[in-house]
Amino acid sequence: MGKPTGFKEFERQTVPYRNAEVRINDFYEFLEEVPEEHLKTQGARCMDCGLPFCQSETGCPIDNLIPEWNHLVYTGEWRKALDRLHKTNNFPEFTGRVCPAPCEGACTLGIIEPAVTIKNIENAIVDRGWAEGWIEPDAPQTRTGKRVAIVGSGPAGLAAADQLNKAGHSVTVYERHDRIGGLLMYGIPNMKLDKRTVQRRVDKMAAEGVEFITNAFVGGSKQTSAGAAPALPGVKYIDPKQLVDEFDAVLLATGSTTPRDLPVPGRDLNGIHFAMEFLHENTKAVLDANYKKFTAPINAKDKNVIVIGGGDTGCDCIGTSIRHGCRSLVNFELLDQPPAERAADNPWPQWPKILRTDYGHQESQAIFGKDPREYAILTTEFIDDGNGNVKGIKTTRIDWSKPGDKAPFTPVKGSEEVFDADLVLLAMGFLGPEQYLGEQLGIETDQRSNFAAQFGPFATNIDGVFAAGDCRRGQSLVVWAISEGRGAARSIDEYLMGETDLPAPRQQSPMAMGAR
Repeated sequence: MGKPTGFKEFERQTVPYRNAEVRINDFYEFLEEVPEEHLKTQGARCMDCGLPFCQSETGCPIDNLIPEWNHLVYTGEWRKALDRLHKTNNFPEFTGRVCPAPCEGACTLGIIEPAVTIKNIENAIVDRGWAEGWIEPDAPQTRTGKRVAIVGSGPAGLAAADQLNKAGHSVTVYERHDRIGGLLMYGIPNMKLDKRTVQRRVDKMAAEGVEFITNAFVGGSKQTSAGAAPALPGVKYIDPKQLVDEFDAVLLATGSTTPRDLPVPGRDLNGIHFAMEFLHENTKAVLDANYKKFTAPINAKDKNVIVIGGGDTGCDCIGTSIRHGCRSLVNFELLDQPPAERAADNPWPQWPKILRTDYGHQESQAIFGKDPREYAILTTEFIDDGNGNVKGIKTTRIDWSKPGDKAPFTPVKGSEEVFDADLVLLAMGFLGPEQYLGEQLGIETDQRSNFAAQFGPFATNIDGVFAAGDCRRGQSLVVWAISEGRGAARSIDEYLMGETDLPAPRQQSPMAMGAR
């Protein structure tokens, strides 16, 4: 695949980001455009490895035909490359922008050289497809007469809707917010995934016959053991039992949306917010203002911001706070700083657990002169300014080499420190789906509170009700959500018709990368 000697002749070159000092002044996407020759050269690096680990258990969860479309880009056959890409991936413009690329971590070339820029090439293929007009609505010629309701319009729900619609079923997608896309729309900032890119794909699906209903909170009208559902203005509350009665099948794709909290003294102070609350409201403000000047409801301007928790969500909070014009910025990481290279216990083709500097860290370096991350640090208390507002955080450093009685680490004596903070953003991951809907239907859950549905059948304990995505597997990657949506669609199609021609998902492996 590619040029036989390409991996020896050409160095890895990723698509560059726009200049940090320029891009922080807007919420447009940060990737620059590159010439076709750049992409052909990078495609040429795809070696004829014989066994493409990029598609293996630790590689791409949706079995992307990576060597094939790398070769087609190298030879200039872009239309064929797009066809191969769409064979396994409903939304390559999403994964090409936000996926951390486990395929690159498993790339065979990565044993001896930097991996092929698979993610960049994938994104370029689909963007060219849209630009050339190759991607057009293609509605099914016949309908089965079967109706499927999908609750949740994130990547799992959309992938399932797309597949089921192709199979000829009539699909209705319910979304509790005012725009379709779930995590893709409101959980990922615009500079990372432009919402016009999301809407473009949604519009195509609508033209193909998928019905989208926004401001529809399924299961949100009743008190449950998890408490009362949030009050959302202008939202219609729908009884989930009504969907079970009216549709031939129901898919729950609600995501993992219960955030992990930090119950330390002072947690109830003003100015402490969950990351998704911050990111959701900012993106909504961007879109409502049509990308023009706006003021976000939770605003970091002129504030000392501390983001607790790393990962993609923590980085997104960093980048958004910088664009607001924060005064200072610190990012707390509970774990030790990762090594620059693979450790001995983290061999190829496992996901490389190494230090990564993402766009938000780069922007902090450009504006504040330093990487914002503080490693192996534990928050012990939020400090009150005397008026009920947070003004600082008490911390202690921790030693992971010395496990304690109640934790896998030990506080370092004498390392106590106070950090100024006017705005604190909690980006510590998620615990599982909200239980409003599941409890009303009587859905069984696993030990982690996810909806219990075995991988493969994706069926819950309620006949005709299925579950897929983060609400079933726990917090994970967008690409895994797409895989789950495709797998659930196959199971639903077989449930409705007795047989199915939709592709089967890859069997899950304990080696597979799971955390977003």
